Amino acid sequence: MRPPRSTATGTTKNKPKASDSLSRTERPFAMNKRNYDKEMLVTMQENAGKRLLLHSCCAPCSSYCLTQVAPVFRTTVFYFNPNLDSEEEYLRRKGEQIRLLKETGAADLLDCDYEPEAFREIAEGYEDEPEGGARCKRCYLLRLTRTAEEAKKGGYDFFGTTLTVSPLKDSEALNAIGFALAEKYGVRYLPSDFKKRNGYLRSIELSKTYGLYRQNYCGCIYSRRDLSPAPCAPSE
Repeated sequence: MRPPRSTATGTTKNKPKASDSLSRTERPFAMNKRNYDKEMLVTMQENAGKRLLLHSCCAPCSSYCLTQVAPVFRTTVFYFNPNLDSEEEYLRRKGEQIRLLKETGAADLLDCDYEPEAFREIAEGYEDEPEGGARCKRCYLLRLTRTAEEAKKGGYDFFGTTLTVSPLKDSEALNAIGFALAEKYGVRYLPSDFKKRNGYLRSIELSKTYGLYRQNYCGCIYSRRDLSPAPCAPSE
């Protein structure tokens, strides 16, 4: 097993504008959904040995995704998650990502700093949106835009994300954003729906196997807020 190679620390600070591609990705989707999992398998079969920059939201989610892509692509995990509600949580999750890569040797690591101001900027005015709503779509765009930028800068053949492994994430929106950014930046996007073929369940099993810290909220202050139980009714 080979340890991950951290290829950059504190990489570029340029952030995507909140409006970039947003009007295209927030439109209603067609009723006939595409099979992104099948598209991913075909793409991998046709592009073995290419370089992939895979955005990872956390080690547990990446655990399964890496079993799918790492045997095919020369994979680098990109850990960029400015949505996390504290630097302590950011570093804890990043530490688990690094540990998983060291133990598996599945991929290299492209690291970056904690940039909470990037998330605050795109969340402003959307604080009361429910989980999975417009604020989350903007967060998808923020993280995938940075991934596409780094993929272009680093000469990668593809970029993608582990976010589609979660049943709480909108795979239609994520893939629509990915394809729009591929067109904008000139780097191919790897379509995915990693939750298919029991991917999410497998990620839980792998998390237990490696003893990974598995958080109970997405990461932002709003997802943590929505976990809180409603106040009890006053006593009669």
